[in-house]
Parts: sequence; C-alpha cells; structure tokens
Amino acid sequence: MANFRPLYDRVLVKRLDSATTTASGLHIPESAKEKPQRATVIAAGNGRISKNNVVTPLTVQTGDVVLFGKYSGDEIKLDGEDHLILKESDILAIIDN
Repeated sequence: MANFRPLYDRVLVKRLDSATTTASGLHIPESAKEKPQRATVIAAGNGRISKNNVVTPLTVQTGDVVLFGKYSGDEIKLDGEDHLILKESDILAIIDN
C-alpha cells in the first residue's frame, strides 16, 4: 500500500474473513454471508484535535484486531483490495488474542 495515512482520528482497517461453514458443518454461500465486523488496523491517524488545538493520540494501533459497528465507516479499494475507513469512535473494542 503506497503512502496511505489516515488523517486525525481516522483508522484504515481490513476486514477479517468470516466463516464459510456453520458450527454444524453446513456451507454458507457468499450471497448469504454477512460482512464481518472484525478487522485488522492497517494504519491510524495522529489523533483527535481538541478545541484547544491539543492532539490526543489514538488508542488503537497498527496491527490491533478491532470490533466495529455493522454500518460504520466508508468502504474504499486500495491496491485492488477492499478496506474500510472508520473514525476511532466507531470502534467498539480491541480484541486481545
């Protein structure tokens, strides 16, 4: 990915693949799958700017696995791959392994 850096409190994420089978072993076709709400942080902005022009660093960092709202963010294509740009406030949790 060539020189892409989100601004301010924006975060670039790549969705993690969802399961292709159910717990009982049934195959889930692509048309029936919901988009996953888990993603890996690819890049993060410098932070939020307060009314006093003070930059507050973001909590999330590159490499974090995060959970975000179902209808959050803007989808974009970078280098032929689908990504999502979110505000840090759209991220619900950081998932620790």
